[in-house]
Amino acid sequence: MARADLGDVGLNYRDTGRGAPLVLAHGLGLDLRIWDAVLPLLPAGLRVISYDLRGHGGSTLPDATCTMGAMIRDAEQLLDHLNIRDAVFLGLGLGGMVAQGLAVKRLDQIRALVLCGTAAKLGTQTIWQKRAEAVQTGGMDAIAAETLKRWFAPKALQSKPAKQARDMLFAASPDGYAAACHAISGTDFYTPTSGLRLPVLGICGAEDRATPPDLVRETVELIPGADMRLMRRTGHLPCLEQPEEFAALLTGFLNATGHISGKGLPPKLT
Repeated sequence: MARADLGDVGLNYRDTGRGAPLVLAHGLGLDLRIWDAVLPLLPAGLRVISYDLRGHGGSTLPDATCTMGAMIRDAEQLLDHLNIRDAVFLGLGLGGMVAQGLAVKRLDQIRALVLCGTAAKLGTQTIWQKRAEAVQTGGMDAIAAETLKRWFAPKALQSKPAKQARDMLFAASPDGYAAACHAISGTDFYTPTSGLRLPVLGICGAEDRATPPDLVRETVELIPGADMRLMRRTGHLPCLEQPEEFAALLTGFLNATGHISGKGLPPKLT
């Protein structure tokens, strides 16, 4: 692990491998450990940078409230700090919103996107305000049970991936979680995302109740030529539940876009 001090924020990150850059941004209430099962399955020839969003994991929270613009600036400054250009940026949930905003702002840094379980707009201001108030009053326990029910199908709630997600959720900072809720509540990327012209792969779990497939597809299809893949028997965190399939889809996309050499994505299931 390393720390990048970027003015008002310190970001915890992991930088491994050598080659074409791949940046990984996790979802709300999680941290960079969400990618641990996927990393060993990725091909050689990649420099993989994963990091904790502000207020999450080992990253700092400069203010009790933050904007999506601040989270996008964090990613921008981290990539500048690491001299990263022409990266593939993979964002899950909240990280997917950061990915969209960064691609709009800095096309020199981003050559392709993978958007997993995310959207151009998520929920309503009322929903996010209530969730922020809940964790500030009752801690992470106030939202954990319902969150896990949105992330996992009922039959998977006692699985190892669900327990891993629960551990991350309970390790999260309530203040960081609440600040991120405020950032999400004010974000609507439908117009800027529709202006993007770059390779995009959308991934969604068929049993995802947090960001249902139709919502993810709606965002992915804003970008001409984007591809969308549905992962069966998985929920909001396919990188935890089905890391082999997730890594295969990601590797296929990296090959198809020429980011690394190899075979592209397999045909879509009919």
